[in-house]
Amino acid sequence: MSTATLDFPALEAHYGTGVYPSRGITLVRGAGATVWDDQGRAYLDCTAAYGVAILGHCHPAVVAAIQAQAAQLINCAGIFANDQRAQWLAELAAVLPAGLERLFLCNSGTEAVEAALKFARLGAAGTPGRPGVVAARQGFHGRTLGALSATWNPHYREPFAPLLPGFRHVPYNNLAALDAALTEEVGAVLLEVVQGEGGVRPGEAAFLQGAQRLCRERGALFILDEVQTGFGRTGRLFAAQHHDLMPDLLCLAKGIAGGFPLGAVALGPRVAPIPVGAHGATFGGNPLACAAARATLRVLLAEDLPGQAAAKGAYLLERLRGLAHPRILAVRGVGLLVGVELRERVAPLLAALQARGVLALNAGPTVIRLLPPLIISRAEIDQAVDTLADVLAAGGGA
Repeated sequence: MSTATLDFPALEAHYGTGVYPSRGITLVRGAGATVWDDQGRAYLDCTAAYGVAILGHCHPAVVAAIQAQAAQLINCAGIFANDQRAQWLAELAAVLPAGLERLFLCNSGTEAVEAALKFARLGAAGTPGRPGVVAARQGFHGRTLGALSATWNPHYREPFAPLLPGFRHVPYNNLAALDAALTEEVGAVLLEVVQGEGGVRPGEAAFLQGAQRLCRERGALFILDEVQTGFGRTGRLFAAQHHDLMPDLLCLAKGIAGGFPLGAVALGPRVAPIPVGAHGATFGGNPLACAAARATLRVLLAEDLPGQAAAKGAYLLERLRGLAHPRILAVRGVGLLVGVELRERVAPLLAALQARGVLALNAGPTVIRLLPPLIISRAEIDQAVDTLADVLAAGGGA
């Protein structure tokens, strides 16, 4: 049967579970910051597939690395060493914040958070583990049961209650509330440097540095979730570097391998040794993913894409703030992680943007999230902002 006769959204709706709200188009190809649907229409992709296509779609260096490695060895269990994995571990450790020299490799952001929570249960070095975890309101850390217990939004949590005990949530950027919550049974604090899914809300330096200090004083482990902010997204290779943070556990994924599935947890010296067999991941650190990650990191560093993200993000924020439209309540962001908060629900505006050839995300019900590839050009930034301005001016989505 010719694919031209197939209704791909209908097939996915019939055979899938329905957990994803369909946008009604079928994407079949991508290059740079552009994707094409099965009808040949081009779209400016300001979603980067939820941030994973950090170098743009099908970057030549990543494609070449995957093709070459696929002809050599695709998977290799962790009980055996592997050349690609070993080199990737050393290369990643060399660019991480100081002290993060042990790494566990997995397949996704939620897996990274799950692993970090398990490692935190083992305790700080020389200190027995304590089960309590403090996270932040509006925080999002994933949808598996442990990560979901740390996630705040009741919409995600309530259908699956009861979740893991011992989790509590405090207001973000409120150090006094965190101080009060850090009781003796708390073994870890889990925070995002910028809350992405929660509305693109940057953390204040005093709050994040204060959280780190309190963890050191109380014997708790300081966990940073940089699943969305890592690998240049915010204008530094890691968002922790904006505030000179040195977490005990750092969760990474999304852009780590240029679009290929991979996650990682970096462990500092305060984390207790992890016993053999305490955790694992069948596909974690497979040679194909590691080859893609090595290529991605080389491009990020060689082209200073974190620096580009800082400059382009500043330009994007300037242009968005210059719109000064009455439907816009606030514009927030760091680097190329930007949120436009409206006085209304954004779903209709996302549909109107898509109809005009620009793909964007939401971050909660009233925030448009722009999460483009770091290689996006200024002309493409202008296209995104001008299209949003046109949609607002035309009353689109109202």
